[in-house]
Amino acid sequence: METTTKTAKEIYAEVKNNPTRKLFGFGKKAVLVNIDPQKAYTAVGQFNSAYETDPQQLHYVNQLAAQFRRLNWPVVWTYVAYMQSGEDAGVWGTRTNTPDSLQNIKFGSERASFDERLQIDPQRDVIYCKKMPSAFFETQLQSLLVWHQVDTVILTGGSTSGCIRATAVDSLSRGYRTIVPEQCVADKHESYHYANLTDLALKYADVLDVSTVLDWVRQQG
Repeated sequence: METTTKTAKEIYAEVKNNPTRKLFGFGKKAVLVNIDPQKAYTAVGQFNSAYETDPQQLHYVNQLAAQFRRLNWPVVWTYVAYMQSGEDAGVWGTRTNTPDSLQNIKFGSERASFDERLQIDPQRDVIYCKKMPSAFFETQLQSLLVWHQVDTVILTGGSTSGCIRATAVDSLSRGYRTIVPEQCVADKHESYHYANLTDLALKYADVLDVSTVLDWVRQQG
């Protein structure tokens, strides 16, 4: 195993700035999957489980969503919420039991609600409740992508080390070109965030500046 004294952020910067790094690239049609931008994870100062990496994250997400709607491309929002018993969280919900715990994001609660800064179109956008890290796991996302004949999956939301990573791995495993706009994902700690951006960039996805992703989407149609 190679060892280092560099921080995760420094290692990510090296990977990002490597001119020989190969990219999967964009395909012909994309889906925008916004993973769990709900108050449990976005309401910093209100909930201990919330976090923020880029203060403009949700603004960029709204910009992407608007461009996808212009093209009549699918826009997906996911959230997590559980029964009062928490049994539908399964073993994932058994490690802790505090007001901040995963299984205590209850249906109808404020923690389960989407952040009010988001511009969600309830008539056109697709909303899925997911129970596990990947947005593909036991949701209708795969069927939606087949119906829309997309070949590219663009991921936003959080956390980088959790649900973003899990969804990216599942996306690549299903044969999709997977794109992560760097400013559109967040995590609780910069070490987890940058370590997983590095791993995503090296293995599972193209981690790109959000301006690059927006430019590509604007050029379509």
